[in-house]
Amino acid sequence: MTGTSEVQAASRPAEGKSVKHKPAKKKVHQTRKPKAVKEARRSGKAEKRVSHSYSPRQKMAQSFDEPADPRDLSLKSSAALVLDQKTGETLYSKNVNMETPIASITKLMTAMVTLDAGLDLDEEITITQAEVDRLKGTSSRLAVGARLTRGELMHLALIASENRAAAALSRVYPGGRDDFIAAMNRKAQTLGMKDTQFVDGTGLNSSNRSTAADLAKMVDAAYRYPLIRRISTSGSFDVAMPGTKVVRVRENGKTHKVAREVTRHVAFNNTNALTRADDWEIGVSKTGYINEAGHCLVMQANIAEQKVIIVLLDSWGKWSRIGDATRIRKWLENGAGQRLAARDAPSA
Repeated sequence: MTGTSEVQAASRPAEGKSVKHKPAKKKVHQTRKPKAVKEARRSGKAEKRVSHSYSPRQKMAQSFDEPADPRDLSLKSSAALVLDQKTGETLYSKNVNMETPIASITKLMTAMVTLDAGLDLDEEITITQAEVDRLKGTSSRLAVGARLTRGELMHLALIASENRAAAALSRVYPGGRDDFIAAMNRKAQTLGMKDTQFVDGTGLNSSNRSTAADLAKMVDAAYRYPLIRRISTSGSFDVAMPGTKVVRVRENGKTHKVAREVTRHVAFNNTNALTRADDWEIGVSKTGYINEAGHCLVMQANIAEQKVIIVLLDSWGKWSRIGDATRIRKWLENGAGQRLAARDAPSA
């Protein structure tokens, strides 16, 4: 009621014809600002808006493609390396000799050692309690008791970074897990990875350590395996997983539940979203993450008709490593890598 009466009271002066209300109206008119002042104020406000909106545009116009220093890519990764794969020439480097945990980048070596042994990829392997992660407590979609072929386990280890898959590959290696790890370290030494050590096949252990310089050698070696190239760059992989489904069955006028065996097709996506991007030509890919290692990414890619190896270690976040890779790509597409190489080349 109060609100209605206030509205009515406020509306009466405007609608009434009584002379009593004219002074009030005149008083309001006298308090208005001169038209010139109002126009000036409007003009001032408009100028402020134009000035405010123009400033960010100037900022955006500062093209990333032409940095003041071509070496400065403002990468979020603590260590980074870009190599010309054909010549071995360094196009970009940042803390390349810094030793750091490498997380699931490890699984590229796991795949190479498995293939080097010439083991049957169609052999079925059962996931056991030995594959359950008790170090980090990570989860898995591979249940204990699940049976997959060695080839399927390799797919899941490289595409979805499945830790139980990688752990199973090392357990069933001839001689067991200890011999598998020894083979990993021998392979690293053979490749000239002097600052690298492996203690497991998953990368969950932070004692798996390497440098960007060493990992570039590992990526180059992995590229020599056609199966690793094909698997690691697949956007996703489907696995037929046996299971049970409870259904209601009506018999003799009564309904009861029955467990029936079924096969489910489970999709595992690649942990590197760039493998599903049409505008990227990637030859090898692997991501990695544990708290101690940060977010990591290694790739072999064809950019601007140039085969390059990219190593990104200890990035800030899951998407910042993707951002770093994209910045590197733009940098190379604009010829910065070639300009840098030409600048650093010794004069004749």
